[in-house]
Amino acid sequence: MHHLVVLGGGYGGLRVIQRLLADKEVNDVKITLVEREAYHSLKTEFYALAAGTVADRHLRIPFPDDDRVEHICETVTSIDIEAQQVELKSGNVLSYDDLLIGLGCEDKHHGVPGAQEKTLSIQSMRRARKTNQIIQNVPHGGRVAIVGGGLSGVETASELRESRTDLDIRLYDRGENILSMFPPKLYNYVTDWFIDNNITIINRANITEVDWKTLYNHGEPEELDAIIWTAGIQPNKLVRDISERHHLETDRIGRVQVTKYHTIPGFDNVFMVGDCAASDHAPSAQLAEAQGDQIAVLLRHKWNGQPYPETMPKMKLKGVLGSLGKKHGFGLMGERQLIGRVPRVLKSGVLWMYKHHSGS
Repeated sequence: MHHLVVLGGGYGGLRVIQRLLADKEVNDVKITLVEREAYHSLKTEFYALAAGTVADRHLRIPFPDDDRVEHICETVTSIDIEAQQVELKSGNVLSYDDLLIGLGCEDKHHGVPGAQEKTLSIQSMRRARKTNQIIQNVPHGGRVAIVGGGLSGVETASELRESRTDLDIRLYDRGENILSMFPPKLYNYVTDWFIDNNITIINRANITEVDWKTLYNHGEPEELDAIIWTAGIQPNKLVRDISERHHLETDRIGRVQVTKYHTIPGFDNVFMVGDCAASDHAPSAQLAEAQGDQIAVLLRHKWNGQPYPETMPKMKLKGVLGSLGKKHGFGLMGERQLIGRVPRVLKSGVLWMYKHHSGS
């Protein structure tokens, strides 16, 4: 019997499990999923949970109920890819034939003193829930800072405006403009939306230190009631440890350079997916699912004694959609730039379809 251990029940890990269970050619397999939560979480919507516009029950999807799948609700503490063992917080050790690492990402604090300990996060459901609790206790007219003007920061700021119209919301970004990865039409539209909705954008920010309720921009202190950090990500620490131990090549944000078959070089039974694996594409749920689709096919070939295809098909991603509250949005679908209500409706539709097809 083939034993696959899947670390992390995120978009990539869940997609591999779903595809394998649905494949009639996959037989005689045991899948062990290690995920500390009892459910799959819709991480792309954690900004709404943090802002208080969505309850966490709407962001949970049960894992597949199948005799071939065992869900261990624990935290992974170490991974030994040479011994083919995974150690859990309880002290239990799992052995595997094949391993899928999909442990996701963490905030990257860029060495800013105090940022890791004294800011709020939306990188996990638990942390997004805690962020919401603190935000809802900010007094009327309080000031909230969001550090980082990428997609996560923009969606968090806009959703928070919808949740708390009374707050003084300030978005700090180190670039000349927010959403620098998007075309001018889109970031100008979002900038105008922020101005119309009284969200202050501080461009060319340089956060040098963070204290409790104090943000130092270019060394100057600014008093705040809460600080949310969305200024970059990096792979899970266990993945970074593997990279250092085995001297693996990584990309600029620390994702491991994997082979064309999504495996760690030198370890053809260890696959990486999602925010752990380097790619020409930016990290996203869509990318993790596309990688998961290919990994499931490769595992089927491997278990059936079939060779891998000489070349792998190019992953085709549909684009990026962002929200500005519940009524407006922006997006990039191929070469097409979308603004206004249409991209927001599209994003809601994509979310509904995902939940529907995942069993929610």
